[in-house]
Amino acid sequence: MEKIILDTNFLLAVFELHIDIFAEIDKTCHFKYELYILDRTLDEVENLIKTSLLSKKRTAKAVLELIKAKKIQILDTQDLRQVDDILVDLDGYIIATIDMDLKRRLRKKHRKILTIRQKKYVILE
Repeated sequence: MEKIILDTNFLLAVFELHIDIFAEIDKTCHFKYELYILDRTLDEVENLIKTSLLSKKRTAKAVLELIKAKKIQILDTQDLRQVDDILVDLDGYIIATIDMDLKRRLRKKHRKILTIRQKKYVILE
């Protein structure tokens, strides 16, 4: 069973790009998997709700509802570093992100990455 961690920007893409990432992950991943987010990702989304403009605030609230609706598991990290730093150091997980800098760092460590191509489909690198 593979474990996929969804990054904050990957979750936001559901609403910003109008893409069903869950259907796309199913098409791409021909293996059993479980979806996770970090506890710090929840913090980032909640921070967006508190500090963003109205449209981004609505998107962040929708992401929280999506996490609950899809029953995405939350990994408790107890780590105060930046989310990207935590993700880079996690071994044994596939990281789902569209962040270019994070993808570059993950590639250097030979990690598996799920990303969105052409704003409409998900690929596994």
